Amino acid sequence: LLDAARQRGHKVLWCCDPMHGNTESLEGGVKTRRFDRIRQELELAFDLHAAAGTRLGGVHLELTGEDVTECLGGARDLTEGDLARAYRTTVDPRLNYEQSLELAMLIVRKHGSAAAAQGRAGAR
Repeated sequence: LLDAARQRGHKVLWCCDPMHGNTESLEGGVKTRRFDRIRQELELAFDLHAAAGTRLGGVHLELTGEDVTECLGGARDLTEGDLARAYRTTVDPRLNYEQSLELAMLIVRKHGSAAAAQGRAGAR
């Protein structure tokens, strides 16, 4: 898809939503997301775009600046046992502030790498 759009000269704003495809329900019906899966999907999107010579232009994340325990994993390696401590969402699980910052740093790193690679390609 990336190659086809690029080859045809289409101007596309590519966005990645690593949240919705990674929602799962645990026993008891509690919805959560696994941080590692979210991070992996986001990294894969950047890597696929780099390989295709295209650029990821947007990322959809559901997050809060609060210290919630709605998504598993991340820097504190939250587990299912942590969910009850600060599970506050009434709809979908959100990344907490630490998980959000971790993904923000990944985006900065990957976006900078992509821009540098495109700059090198343009200089040829």
